[in-house]
Amino acid sequence: MHKAGLLLGGCVRSWKSVRMASSRVARRDLLANKVALVTASTDGIGLAIARRLAQDGAHVVVSSRKQQNVDRAVAALQGEGLSVTGTVCHVGKAEDRERLVTTAVKHYGGIDILVSNAAVNPFFGNLMDVTEEVWDKILDINVKATALMTKAVVPEMEKRGGGSVVIVASIAAYTPFPGLGPYNVSKTALLGLGKNLAIELAQSNIRVNCLAPGIIKTNFSQVVFGGH
Repeated sequence: MHKAGLLLGGCVRSWKSVRMASSRVARRDLLANKVALVTASTDGIGLAIARRLAQDGAHVVVSSRKQQNVDRAVAALQGEGLSVTGTVCHVGKAEDRERLVTTAVKHYGGIDILVSNAAVNPFFGNLMDVTEEVWDKILDINVKATALMTKAVVPEMEKRGGGSVVIVASIAAYTPFPGLGPYNVSKTALLGLGKNLAIELAQSNIRVNCLAPGIIKTNFSQVVFGGH
């Protein structure tokens, strides 16, 4: 009886290891031959998303406003055996958005996935103290640039029969963070943008979804943890 128990236990362990191995294989091939763009993807949430997309088989284009950040992220991800390239992209600049799209098409032949992750938060304080300049900057980068980045990739997705747009919003869209009024508002606006894009782009077989991450310790979120 004891031997039977040991044998059964061994079989269960073997079966679990086979399942885990097959799961990893299936997951790695999930996005094979897909091409993904991820904005603001050389650190924090964006880098983690880029890494996972590449681990699942996608060719990934990372981007940042600074060349040294792009170089560092590309070297790190390529060092892990992942198919990644990158380019400088300030999403608020039309020429940079165009360069990001061109880089993907040139290196990998098209675009299937856009993850819009870029955001700024240059303000901490009372909503009534926010200047017009701050409002313009936050809404330009967090909301308008997301819409324009999506507009830039849609023609390439349509050439491939469809695609997926993922907008990184925030839990702040549902439960505002104290002192981050304009940021909270911008993330709420992204939910509305996502809903509208989903309706309009469905006819092109392009899915649109919003993520609403909670508080994750990154350099960007230091203000929430008392870094201001």
